[in-house]
Amino acid sequence: MTIDHILTLLLTVPGVGLIPLYVFRNDPRSVKQVAVVTTLVELALSLVMLAQFRAGEAGFQLVEQADWLPSLGIRYLVGVDGISVLLVPMTTLLTFISVLYSSGGAIKDRIASFMAAFLVLEIGMVGVFVSLDLFLFYVMFELMLVPMYLIIGIWGGPRRIYSTLKFVIFTLAGSLLMLVAIVAVWLATGDEGSRTLSLPELLASRGRFSAEFQFWVFLAFGLAFAIKLPMVPFHTWLPDAHVEAPTAGSIILAGVLLKAGGYGFLRFALPLFPVGTQLWLPVIIVLSVIAILYGAAVSTVQKDLKKLVAYSSVAHMGFVTLGIFVLNAQGGVGAVLQMLNHGFVTGALFLFVGIQYERTHRRLIADLGGLANRWPLYTTFFGVFVLASLGLPGLNGFVGEFLVLLGTFKFSGVPLGGLFWGPVAALGVILAAVYLLWMFQRVMYGPVREAFRGLPDLSPIEVICAVPLLVLTVLLGVFPQPAIAIIEPSLQQVLRLATDPGFQVAFK
Repeated sequence: MTIDHILTLLLTVPGVGLIPLYVFRNDPRSVKQVAVVTTLVELALSLVMLAQFRAGEAGFQLVEQADWLPSLGIRYLVGVDGISVLLVPMTTLLTFISVLYSSGGAIKDRIASFMAAFLVLEIGMVGVFVSLDLFLFYVMFELMLVPMYLIIGIWGGPRRIYSTLKFVIFTLAGSLLMLVAIVAVWLATGDEGSRTLSLPELLASRGRFSAEFQFWVFLAFGLAFAIKLPMVPFHTWLPDAHVEAPTAGSIILAGVLLKAGGYGFLRFALPLFPVGTQLWLPVIIVLSVIAILYGAAVSTVQKDLKKLVAYSSVAHMGFVTLGIFVLNAQGGVGAVLQMLNHGFVTGALFLFVGIQYERTHRRLIADLGGLANRWPLYTTFFGVFVLASLGLPGLNGFVGEFLVLLGTFKFSGVPLGGLFWGPVAALGVILAAVYLLWMFQRVMYGPVREAFRGLPDLSPIEVICAVPLLVLTVLLGVFPQPAIAIIEPSLQQVLRLATDPGFQVAFK
């Protein structure tokens, strides 16, 4: 089935869903049905989009464009390539799961407002991955911030105000830096009347960006993406936001929002500013390895189950930036796969931490134990996702990390080279096995607490939420080649632009 203007349709459907949501705002049951159906339609459309995509081609496809602010050279320009086309269905799937889980009773107050925030959030998230105009990308990047602020601030835990303020201050600071960089790029693209923010046109004219200009503009973009990722030392907002966010908010925060940073590096920073990429590369490689080890080490000593999963995200996203900046095909493909795999697996871990909390009202690991005796279904699902997160071969977490480490070993830049940074980064995989298996043993096994004896196993809605994540976790682990075939041509094109010999002189 072929649908014209499929990307515009994907940006429109959640907005259309807001209309019946407003009409039935006083009927919680109808509100839940509207939100679930809307996100299900959005998921189906994203799968149609994926079916329309021609794998094996590097360029942008399904491109749509229209004049928006012609006097400023700003256009509505959307399209997908192998890097973004898998991130869109990942976003729609996680949004559908979040809304479906929340409709099962996890959210009890202001249900219409909660569902409306998720639909607006979905527009922003899909928009980030399909925008090919820098201004449109910035608008979508900001659009994600407001609903997530409300989701944490209204439906979050006891320290939600502190967490939302920290989340907004960090991400707004990064966004403002990116806005300054976008204005600088716009001014540097030509004389008045010929300026543009269209990515294809910027790529064609990037030779006019001087080495000094690229150094500073890359820094501004890099800080914005590093905060969103989040990269050490800009990660401190993440654990607080995760701990206070409702379960659905944590799923989306870890599963999708963090990916905007890694995606931004690949989509804009590397191909547009190859000189800036090379000049900042040593710093980012070192920070990535620090993030892997720091995130794993801090996870090991966490007492709070949700905070442990949050800090593990810092380590996993360290693999993403490491894979991107080793500037070879194995690392880059591994980084994109790691973004996908982290979305499915860590989204699932937050879902199961939320399910457990809804029943026991406990998050401290020391207060749990013996759950496997009461919840065999929960234990099976949770166990698979824990094993995938620690990188067990045969599950999806292994594929991304293996390719990133392979690319790192082949890396020859930065003092000491890949034969030093590869083994150091691999220590993070060992630490992940330590803290995840130790956590699983303490939470699921041991004596059954009296208070947990009457608690039910997974409900049908919770099983429906978990099954697609489980299928993808196994499928991408056993047979990742179709995903690699989609990603690799576009990734190779980005690497060719980032390592263009025509810019080598400026590196010296």
